[in-house]
Amino acid sequence: MDLWPNSAPLATRLRNTLVQYHSIGDNEWRVAKKTKDATVWRKPSEEFSGYLYKAQGVVEDVTNRIVDHIRPGPYRLDWDSLMTTMDIVEAFDENCCVMRYTTAGQLWNIIAPREFVDFSYTTSYEDGILTCGISLDCGGVRPNFVRGFNHPCGWFCVPLKDYPSHSLLTGYIQTELRGMLPQSAVDTAMSSTLANFYSDLKKALKT
Repeated sequence: MDLWPNSAPLATRLRNTLVQYHSIGDNEWRVAKKTKDATVWRKPSEEFSGYLYKAQGVVEDVTNRIVDHIRPGPYRLDWDSLMTTMDIVEAFDENCCVMRYTTAGQLWNIIAPREFVDFSYTTSYEDGILTCGISLDCGGVRPNFVRGFNHPCGWFCVPLKDYPSHSLLTGYIQTELRGMLPQSAVDTAMSSTLANFYSDLKKALKT
């Protein structure tokens, strides 16, 4: 039996950290990738030796529907090509849970499949929604997987003022993949994965 953390203080701390990331000045970010769907920036993470990534793009849909596709739940597995399994292992309340999920190998399997156990929290933010998470170090790792670790991550989704049926989706991701990996491979994978996330999400919302 895993001992889960006290959810309320962890949720508050996580939200505050994401709001802090959201206020980082533009001059601190360096563009890592740009596509028609999104721009991805990065800066050195203060949590570990890799990067904190910021991704941003406009998505043609209302905030609630977008966040329902991103947060832990039935939609995410249907469209996110990187995620291969997902189980909610503990639900604290409707907006707060622990999930265990696995991801596919990347870059011709240079990056082997990974497993994560994440605390997830969804809350209101200004006129929109913030859904955020952080990995927990607990439970045994499944065979054939490397246990990765997500430092504080999250997605802010707010309606555009002049076009409320469109939303600005901004993500902050800092994933420590762990295992013996060349940093350059990790950096390439992260930028591409975040850009693809937007194009895959947009396709899913249109169906």
